[in-house]
Amino acid sequence: MLIALLTLTIVLAFSACSHQPPKADRPQLNAVYYWRTELRLDSVERQFLADYGIERLYCRYFDVVMSPQGEPVPNATIAFVDTLPQGLEVVPTVFITEACMHQRHDSLAAKLVRRVVQMSQTNDVPTPSELQLDCDYTARSRDTYYRFLDEVRRLARNEGMSLSVTIRLHQLSMAVPPADEGVLMLYNTGDPMRFQERNPVLDMRDVRPYLSHLPHYELPLAVAYPVFRWHRNIYGMELEHRADADEVRRAKKAVEQLRPELKRRILTYHLDEENIKHYSHEDFQAIYQH
Repeated sequence: MLIALLTLTIVLAFSACSHQPPKADRPQLNAVYYWRTELRLDSVERQFLADYGIERLYCRYFDVVMSPQGEPVPNATIAFVDTLPQGLEVVPTVFITEACMHQRHDSLAAKLVRRVVQMSQTNDVPTPSELQLDCDYTARSRDTYYRFLDEVRRLARNEGMSLSVTIRLHQLSMAVPPADEGVLMLYNTGDPMRFQERNPVLDMRDVRPYLSHLPHYELPLAVAYPVFRWHRNIYGMELEHRADADEVRRAKKAVEQLRPELKRRILTYHLDEENIKHYSHEDFQAIYQH
């Protein structure tokens, strides 16, 4: 009887743990996205990297879009025209349009990984330890995208890279993608057509309905917070929005209360002198505070 009870206890404990999100003791990390078509840093941007202990630059290498012939092709490839501060790790990041995942493309994974490796080698980027893919996948494209991720992950590991993916709020309710880590994007949370009542960059009223999924999302996560300008023409009007610094702090507090380990790995989107000047030193300190 005692052995049976011990066995049942172990089974129940294991079952309970299997439904909890990973809580690995990962090191602290400050990072930032770079989302321009030329890699060029001015003195303000270099000082930003130093001031906030930025160790990792998630650098958009290129996009993958559908060609008129119906094939996925690279687009808007970055040009490396500047050197980076020593010790700054570059994470190649590739944005893939959701339309590319409406059907399977057999050679796409191999082409993507090979291009990332070649670009890193050509531009003297130290061998990356991580590759990140960014796709706003939906229920329609999810299965194709997840099969694609499986293949990319296998190929990336052969090159010494782990695979991370971006996670949008609406994707938290879906099955976890086959990746080593996710970055939760806490920006572009609202409907641009409702700009008169809410900030489409970040409004906690748009975020809160999704947060119930966060504690049980079984993938190691970091969080990316917005520090950028959103500009668009709607109804003939020139519109500009930025995330209010107080709203960013509220969002940070909300997600860290649900998953305290999110304090350890923090990103901002994205590195640009104009974005840096809009926020105070205290604002950035609060965002990057562990």
